[in-house]
Amino acid sequence: MKAIAVTRFGDADVMSLQELPDPLLGPDQVLVEVRAAGVNPVDAKVRAGYLRGLMPHHTPLIPGWDVAGVVRAVGTGVQDWRPGDEVLAYARKDHVQFGTYAELVSLPDRLVARKPSTVDFVTAAALPLAGLTALQSLRAVHAGQGDVVLVHAAAGGVGHLQVQIARELGAAQVIGTASPRNHEFVRSLGAEPVAYGDALVDAVAELVGGDGRVDVVIDNAGGLAFDQSLRLVRDRARMTSIVDGQRALENGVINTWARPNAEQVQWLADLVAAGSLHVEVQQTFPLAEAVKAHKLLEGGHVRGKVVLTV
Repeated sequence: MKAIAVTRFGDADVMSLQELPDPLLGPDQVLVEVRAAGVNPVDAKVRAGYLRGLMPHHTPLIPGWDVAGVVRAVGTGVQDWRPGDEVLAYARKDHVQFGTYAELVSLPDRLVARKPSTVDFVTAAALPLAGLTALQSLRAVHAGQGDVVLVHAAAGGVGHLQVQIARELGAAQVIGTASPRNHEFVRSLGAEPVAYGDALVDAVAELVGGDGRVDVVIDNAGGLAFDQSLRLVRDRARMTSIVDGQRALENGVINTWARPNAEQVQWLADLVAAGSLHVEVQQTFPLAEAVKAHKLLEGGHVRGKVVLTV
């Protein structure tokens, strides 16, 4: 099969299109013909070698943890899936080597969700990791009915989903930080946009009224936004960060690391099919242009997601 792989860690240019053996198919696995693979910031960290202290890595290494495609074959112990089924998954495994930037990927059947027929493969591939991060971060801080929720980087891959899911969970008010060029987009998702910078605390306080504080903070930005959020949230146990685990622990804030969960992916996919959740895809690239996709993502200012098509 053709796949994007690295044999050494480094910048985006270490990736190349290679011919590699087809994946093995275990008894509890499904073999998926990849139609699209989501590109996430963590993929760049894997490629650069930043996660080697957390998980075993092996080369040649195929990046990618998001996939949408068609089942080609199933293992002998698989009961619920058949060749021809259209699926999506957050395909993170316990070691890093056989990812989704490829024509084929095998993964445990417990990770697989059914792609609704009305959801295209690109949208489906953009959803799993960002969607799970969005949902699990909101649940970690018990965001729900009547809450005022502040989402940082609200136009980004995770943030734009968090805004919408917070509304789905019953939030009374959602405020989203974003650059001015994305304010109308954030507003269209159901949040009140505010700009980053020194005036952020006052801007949020003015929107909220009362004591100027919010019930929940979801930090996808770090840095100054993290510091400002400590002043804005009423209870630090209801603030979570996906970008700075160490600072989160030092300040009584929850750190969110997305866990594979097929039932939650299915819930999210069904929301998309029902028109209740919009997945923004800024750009797609063919598999062979994964280097360009990573450079775009690392350049910042991506609205929503970037996806590789296979």
